[in-house]
Amino acid sequence: MTFTSIEIIALVVIIVATVKMLILLVNPGVWMNFAKSFYKKPALAQLVGLILAAVVLYYLIGAGMTIVEILAVTAFVMALLLIGLAPYVGDFIKKIEGAIKRGRIWEESWLYTLVWIVLLAWALKELFM
Repeated sequence: MTFTSIEIIALVVIIVATVKMLILLVNPGVWMNFAKSFYKKPALAQLVGLILAAVVLYYLIGAGMTIVEILAVTAFVMALLLIGLAPYVGDFIKKIEGAIKRGRIWEESWLYTLVWIVLLAWALKELFM
């Protein structure tokens, strides 16, 4: 059986999500140790995320999806994240408030903000041109 790039991406998500859920079911500490070590160097984690996002975006566009369709799917994923993260947002907001008080919110989130600005501008261009 030959898989398309979108099917391969979906299969990777299925495998990673299944492994994560099994680890969390059997021994949540193992997953937390992995997460702590991965996020110990935030700049490296951001670089890995940026590379993964670029690769996935490249293959989604190559498979014929438009940036508008990709952002629509992103809305679905954001809704799923809302369900999962809602119980923990209070702690996250405290961290963000600390960054704001230190005057570092843009310094700490410039890459994320830049990526979103590019994606949103691209989608607006596609919608209205």
